Amino acid sequence: MCANFAPATPQQLAAFSLPPPDFAYAEAFPGSTVPIVTNFAPRTWVPACFGLVPAWAKDDRIVRSTYNARTETLAEKPSFRDAWRRGQLCIVPAEALYEPCYESGRAVRWQISRQNGRPMGLAGLWERAVQPDGQVAWSMTMLTVNADGHVLFGRFHKPGDEKRAVVMLPDSAWGTWLRARSAEEARALLTLVGPDGLAAVPAPRAGR
Repeated sequence: MCANFAPATPQQLAAFSLPPPDFAYAEAFPGSTVPIVTNFAPRTWVPACFGLVPAWAKDDRIVRSTYNARTETLAEKPSFRDAWRRGQLCIVPAEALYEPCYESGRAVRWQISRQNGRPMGLAGLWERAVQPDGQVAWSMTMLTVNADGHVLFGRFHKPGDEKRAVVMLPDSAWGTWLRARSAEEARALLTLVGPDGLAAVPAPRAGR
């Protein structure tokens, strides 16, 4: 699972053939605004809430439980099944992920990033709502897979808990993911990334 990450910087996103984001964003937690690219608007970065807000939700407090979605149950969970059925796929560009490691006997925040400095493209689902004033509100969730036994992601989260990892799309598969036309095509890309090319280091918060 991932509840904290650093979105790709505007400088990193400048390498893509899209106009740079025209909105501010920072380190992300559930409820934060982050840039994503969707198969609804594949030529622009849109500001999305980190945490999916389905159409039936009464308010955005639901984001506390919808920032990640298990790939195994996408077609069943009420919060995600409509977005999955409609093929509402997105990519979340991330400079780094933050996960808790308990190997020292207590939770220590670690940072996971790519060794080459390029952003990770995380697979996600999006929702889009038009507000009464005509403004558009985007929201998203990041998709996760089982990581039990993984040499890197198996190190994080509480001992005894199931290990999970977000789906990192290969650079060559970004377009393939956004162009997927069926659940079968999309599911073919929902795999656990290997550790090669990733770097992980302790990154405790200041004062901790």
